Amino acid sequence: MKKYNICVLGATGMVGKEMIKVLEERNFPVGKFLPLASSRTAGSTVKFNSKEYEVIEAKPESFEGIEIGLFSAGASISKALAPEAAKRGCVVIDNTSHFRMDPNVPLVVPEVNPQAIKRHKGIIANPNCSTAQMVLPLKPIYDEVGIERLVISTYQSVSGWGKEAVAEMFEQTAALLKNPEAKVDVKYLPKQIAFNVVPQIDQFADNGYTKEEMKMVNETQKIFEDDSIKVTATCVRVPVVIGHSECVNIKTKKKISVARVRELLSAFPTVKVVDNPGKGEYPTPIECAGKNDTFVGRIREDISQENGIEMWIVSDNLRRGAALNAVIIAEKLLNAA
Repeated sequence: MKKYNICVLGATGMVGKEMIKVLEERNFPVGKFLPLASSRTAGSTVKFNSKEYEVIEAKPESFEGIEIGLFSAGASISKALAPEAAKRGCVVIDNTSHFRMDPNVPLVVPEVNPQAIKRHKGIIANPNCSTAQMVLPLKPIYDEVGIERLVISTYQSVSGWGKEAVAEMFEQTAALLKNPEAKVDVKYLPKQIAFNVVPQIDQFADNGYTKEEMKMVNETQKIFEDDSIKVTATCVRVPVVIGHSECVNIKTKKKISVARVRELLSAFPTVKVVDNPGKGEYPTPIECAGKNDTFVGRIREDISQENGIEMWIVSDNLRRGAALNAVIIAEKLLNAA
């Protein structure tokens, strides 16, 4: 089998480490492996296939001879370096927000819109992790009966904001367990996250929605190539380490039964139905951490409207929502080569 020269930009971050792990687990045909990062963490080491590699500072010339680049080092770094990598013949699969809504860059979840991959011009965008896990169970429903409107409430883990935010949550929790009246430090998240929920992820836009909420609106429409889908979202950070949860209310264009929804989702790749409330069976983040699937439960008819379906969607945001999605895109590229 032909091997490919691969780089991971952001190799020391939570998603970058998960990308390296997924490449190993899926036996991706790697020839040269190059871990890259900003000057802040360059010089540290990472392991890939039991071998230790020094992390190199990413510069335009770093991408000479690299065929596929998995990027997860922040939007400003992708903005500067992805075009440089593409110019040198490297296909960039970018996990940041910078290119997602660029009309010249395909936004891809491979099980949902693989046809978009072939339209790339050197850069392919990974969706926001919340969007990525949601569109998987939506796809078979969309194909069967169409979707008119989505009302989304998310319960997003702290790892979505990075390792510093996770450390902050642990520090706050430890301080408050020691002294419930303690004043805790808040640096990385908008408010105290320990023993709390925070209805703000990213900055607020002029319309009162946060950037995270607008990502879910715009990215869903782009992935389905259907601007007629009406979407509203409220995104909330919760004191969970790994795993995003979502309550999604779907108004379909035609009537569909709960039984048919379960049947469609059970047959769809990388979606797993866990839905037997009578026996306490429904997905939670702890059970989904480290897993490749997106888990769906609490599937029921919306009693307040016609053609309404409600469901609960949970997935590992670092893995299914980011790293695994990027690696599957890379596998599709190889299959098309």
